[in-house]
Amino acid sequence: MAAIRTIIFALVFYGMTIPWVVAALIGAVLGERAMHGVIYAWVRFHRWCARWILGITVRIEGEIPDGQYLFAAKHQAMFETLDFLNLLDTPAPVLKKELTNIPGWGWLSVRYGGIAVDRSGGAKTMRAMLKRTREILATGRSVVIFPEGTRVAPGETPPLQAGFAGLYKMVGLPVVPIAIESGHVWPRDSWIKRPGVVTYRFFDPIPTGLPREEVEARVHRLINDLEVRGD
Repeated sequence: MAAIRTIIFALVFYGMTIPWVVAALIGAVLGERAMHGVIYAWVRFHRWCARWILGITVRIEGEIPDGQYLFAAKHQAMFETLDFLNLLDTPAPVLKKELTNIPGWGWLSVRYGGIAVDRSGGAKTMRAMLKRTREILATGRSVVIFPEGTRVAPGETPPLQAGFAGLYKMVGLPVVPIAIESGHVWPRDSWIKRPGVVTYRFFDPIPTGLPREEVEARVHRLINDLEVRGD
């Protein structure tokens, strides 16, 4: 049954994504507000498909703070990369540069506010990312980063990537750690999605100005809270 649901989800969601991308491209010509309206309708449609086709629901623990923050989250599935737009106020995601090369969608992701990172780049890449981040922050938006750098399977707790500490120091914003449990319903090593609950656990903001070792240790511990406690 899970395999059948997954096939139906793929046909419905990805099939409808093509006209949605076209609509967003047209919206971008009309203005940012129109483009955002289309994008947010698309991510709500994604949540609807996950709920009613795949049987995946969402549980939120803790308080989602108002204001401008650096959100640092666990990353187990593609699900949360889209669903964050349902949870937060126009968050600007840090994403791998390869995603910006997808025809149509890649251009929209940058136009929306995505901050592209070339993992193979060096100091020049880091400077470009920081410049782009400053531009986004100047508009009052928050930034979302997956500090472990990539999707990981449930139970895996890799160290944070070096770029997180530099971003924390540069943006001068409190960090909100988010533990996420999504890999059990949306596994990275299987195309089959399974019914269940995706949990987001929001923690209190970590203040600015902490030493690198301290902020990295606190963020790493908290985003992996669901891994450690297993609840």
